[in-house]
Amino acid sequence: MSRVFIALQDNENARFIVEAVTEDNPSAEVKHSPAMVRIEADDRLTIRRETVEDKLGRDWDTQELQVDLISLGGNVDEDDDSFTLYWNT
Repeated sequence: MSRVFIALQDNENARFIVEAVTEDNPSAEVKHSPAMVRIEADDRLTIRRETVEDKLGRDWDTQELQVDLISLGGNVDEDDDSFTLYWNT
């Protein structure tokens, strides 16, 4: 089994994104480091625009993720409604 991950700056914006990701991906593991939050999951991790918007209380474009992004591991599938990391099996 392969693990995907995304690492974000630990800032106010990313806190809402992390909250949304863990709501949509209950098996995801969150690891806090100084100035960084890393979220890992088995095989697939999806960040949904709608959930992030609910947490932020405003419109959110999935491309805004790039502002807080430090690193990621996995293949990326991105559209207007979601940002997904996955491994081909």
